[in-house]
Amino acid sequence: MKKIIYLLLCCVFILKAQTITWTNVTSSYSLPDGVELYKGERTSPLLKTWYLKVDMNNPKIAIKSYLSTVASKKETVNNFVPRVNAIAGVNGGYFDITLAESYSACISPDGVLAKNIQSVTRDSKVYTLTRSFFGITEAREMSVDWIYHFGNRVIDTYKFDSPTQNVSGTPAASPSQAKGQPYYDLLTGIGGGPTLVKNGVANITYNQEVFWGSGVGLDNNDPRTAVGFTKDNHCILIVADGRQTSYSVGVGLTELAQIMINLGCVEAMNLDGGGSTQMAIGNKLVDTPSESRPVTTMLAVVSADSLPLLPPSYYNKKIDTDDPEARVVGDGWTQSTISGYWNNTPALTQPIGTGDKYVEFKPAITKSAKYDVYAWWTAAVNRAKDTPFIIKHKNGTDTVRLDQSANGVKWNHIGSYYFDADTNNSVKISNAATTANTVVVADAIRILSFDSSATVTKVETGSLGLPKGFSLKQNYPNPFNPSTNIQYALKTASKVSLKIFDVLGREVMTLVNEEKPAGTYDVQFNTGAQKLTSGVYFYRLIADNYAETKKMILMK
Repeated sequence: MKKIIYLLLCCVFILKAQTITWTNVTSSYSLPDGVELYKGERTSPLLKTWYLKVDMNNPKIAIKSYLSTVASKKETVNNFVPRVNAIAGVNGGYFDITLAESYSACISPDGVLAKNIQSVTRDSKVYTLTRSFFGITEAREMSVDWIYHFGNRVIDTYKFDSPTQNVSGTPAASPSQAKGQPYYDLLTGIGGGPTLVKNGVANITYNQEVFWGSGVGLDNNDPRTAVGFTKDNHCILIVADGRQTSYSVGVGLTELAQIMINLGCVEAMNLDGGGSTQMAIGNKLVDTPSESRPVTTMLAVVSADSLPLLPPSYYNKKIDTDDPEARVVGDGWTQSTISGYWNNTPALTQPIGTGDKYVEFKPAITKSAKYDVYAWWTAAVNRAKDTPFIIKHKNGTDTVRLDQSANGVKWNHIGSYYFDADTNNSVKISNAATTANTVVVADAIRILSFDSSATVTKVETGSLGLPKGFSLKQNYPNPFNPSTNIQYALKTASKVSLKIFDVLGREVMTLVNEEKPAGTYDVQFNTGAQKLTSGVYFYRLIADNYAETKKMILMK
C-alpha cells in the first residue's frame, strides 16, 4: 500500500511539471542564430528553470566539453565560458570539491581529459560502474550511453546498451569488452549520471549507476542540470534552480526526466547538480544558483570552428562487411586479430593479388545527389600502402589507392562523388595492391551527403531490426505548438488507425487509416490548419488486437 501511495504521489508531482510556463527570452541575450534560450516558471511547487536549445543542424554552432586548466582546476561557469571563448555553458559532471578532481568523463579532440569513475564502495562492497555519458561524433551525431574505460585512449572508451545491473547489497559483474562497443568516432562529450531518458521514454538508471548513498537524491527537490537531444538534432541544456524556498525549490530526477521528454528529448542524462548548478551566457549567469560552486568541467556552446566537425549531413550510412549491402568475393579472406575494427565484426584481410578477390559495398541510394565516401580500417606494418578503392558512380568509375599501413581506427575520406538513385553505385576494396608481402583490409565504409538533395523521409525499423511488439510512444515535443511527432511500432503487418480526439471525445483528425508493414513509424500532427484551441488532446492507436491512448497538450 505504501508503494502504491508513493507511486501515485510521484505521478501527481510529474503532472505538475507540465504546468511550467515557458517563455522564449533569446532576445534578451546576445546569442547567434541556432541558439535559443527559454525560461520556465511555475508557482506550485515554486520553480525557476532555463534551457538552451542548440541547433546542431546549424553549421556554425557546436557543443564541446572542457576540463578546467586554471591553477585551482575549478572555476565558476560564468568565468569558464569567456576564458575559453565559448558562447554559453552549463556545469559538467561530478568532481571532488577539495581535490578538484573530476569523477566524470571529459573527452575532447585532444583525448580523454578525465574518466568516469570506475567503481564506488558502499557498505564495504565494491560496485563496478558503467555510468552515463553524453557524446558527439564528428558527423554531429549525439547519444547518451553507459560507458566504461578499458584504457586511457578514446578508442578504449566502450559504450553499452544497458548499465551494469547493480542492486543495493549485490554488486554486478565487471563490464566485459565483448559485450560493449568501442566508441571509435567519438569527438567530444561529458560524463555524469544517471541516465534519464532513452528511446523517448523515462529510463532512470539511478540504482544501476549506484547513486544511492552518494548525496545525489532521486526524487528530492534540488538544483539540477541535464543535457539531452531531440530527434531533429537539437541539443537541450537545462538548469533548474533549487534550495531557495521563496524563489525556486528545484526538481527531482523523476520530474526532470519528464521535463526533458516534454521538451522533445529522445535521450537525456543528469549532470552534477546541487550547488554546482549554473548556466552562463558570456560572463553573465542566467540562473540564480544556490551556491555558485566552482566546477572542474563544463559543457559549452561554441563556434563550430572550435571542433573538427563535419558539416550537418542529410544522409549518413555506415556499412560493415557483414551487412546485407556488403558482398565478400573470393576465398582466403581472414578475420584480423588487431583491435580497432568498426562495430562488432573484425576486419577482413586478403593477401595482395590480381583483383579477383574483393569486398563490394552497394549502398541503397534513393536520392540523386553528391556523396562523400569514407573508409575505416585497422592499420599495421603488413598492410598495403596502395590498396585500391574502386568507386562506381554516376559519371563513371574511379580508383583511389590508399595507404592502409597508417591512419587506422578513423574514418578516412576517399572522395566526393555523384550517385544516382539506383543500384549501380558501389565501393569495392580490391586485393590488386602492389606493395610486396602485404595484405589489404576490408572493414567498413561510411557515406555522407552534405547536399540537401539527398534528404529522405525517415521511416525506420532501427538498427536492431523489426520491433518486438506493438507500442505507442509519448508524443514529442509535449506540450507543443503547432506540431508534434507521434511514433508507433508494429510487430507484424496490420491495419492501422491513428486518430486525434479532443477532451470531449470528439474526433479531430485521422492521421493514419491503412495497412502498414511491420516497422517503426513517425507521424507528424500539425495543428496549423485546424485552428485548434489550447488544451488537452488524446491520440489513439489501434493495430491488430493492440489499442492504446495517450494524452498530449497543445499550448499556444
